[in-house]
Amino acid sequence: MKKLLLVFVMVFSQISFAQTAKEIIDKNIELSGGLTNWKLLNSVLLQGKVILGIKDEYPIKIYQQRPNLTKTVLTINNKETAIEGYDGNKGYGMNYGNNKLQEYPDYIPESFDNDFIDWENKGFEAKYLGKEKVGDIYCHKVELTKNVNKNLYYFDTKTYMLLKEVKKDETLNYFDYKKVGTLVMPFRIESASPKKDGDYVMLINKIDINKVFPANAFKF
Repeated sequence: MKKLLLVFVMVFSQISFAQTAKEIIDKNIELSGGLTNWKLLNSVLLQGKVILGIKDEYPIKIYQQRPNLTKTVLTINNKETAIEGYDGNKGYGMNYGNNKLQEYPDYIPESFDNDFIDWENKGFEAKYLGKEKVGDIYCHKVELTKNVNKNLYYFDTKTYMLLKEVKKDETLNYFDYKKVGTLVMPFRIESASPKKDGDYVMLINKIDINKVFPANAFKF
């Protein structure tokens, strides 16, 4: 009887955690604009500046369009220079050895949506890991797992906005949420990596959504 009760408690606990994780993700999507509005988002243009290291600071533009098109442009010496992108067929990036763009055959494009939009249909499993502080703010900690890949997400317990995302090779922190049309987006993003070679702070001053980009906007 005790063993049966223990199994029941364990199963109930797992179900409860799964439901809690789903509820937290659903709440984030709801309070940041709603699933329908996120799915109606077809393109984004982020403009601002990026700080690399201590002193290196550059104006930046990031173009993104469904399903996975992207291009990042820095202004260096008053000249706009593409440093990374994916045009639907080719992935490319800056070779800083010769200061030229080059194609990367093994480039893996990221999805336009974040992982927790339609996470169940994407094959993820969600697990609630309790509460944990990010800085001085208590957050709900949620783990999304797909195959061997695990990402951690930290949602503010009060606002349900995403404050921190931990990937295999990068940790992202999100700040300064503001409304952009019907959606709520962060205007400051900080990235840190284990090797500390790609760390940056991005300060966004303008976000345009659902712009129609020229047909060749993502070509390299």
